[in-house]
Amino acid sequence: MKYLVRKSIVRVVGKIWMPSIVCAREIEMSDYDLQNATDEDGNITRESLEDWLDCNIGDFYLILDFSASLEVLGNTVEIGWETEEGECAYFDAMILVDG
Repeated sequence: MKYLVRKSIVRVVGKIWMPSIVCAREIEMSDYDLQNATDEDGNITRESLEDWLDCNIGDFYLILDFSASLEVLGNTVEIGWETEEGECAYFDAMILVDG
């Protein structure tokens, strides 16, 4: 028997409060989180997700960039990195954690 597990993942890179260094974090969003990340039309956009992150990711005082792969009502919503520099900063920070 096979199971298919779909997760909504947001990858964030930004500056943390103390000691104000660049860090990265991967967030698994719940259905409740996804509902709260929608815009007035009920869609998840880069802007609506950024608004949600600003209010719900207390580890960071500044979000530099993010990407997301979200499962919404059986559809996958992909939000890419805004800049190549943001993507590189995320992976650089993750290498420091894993390395």
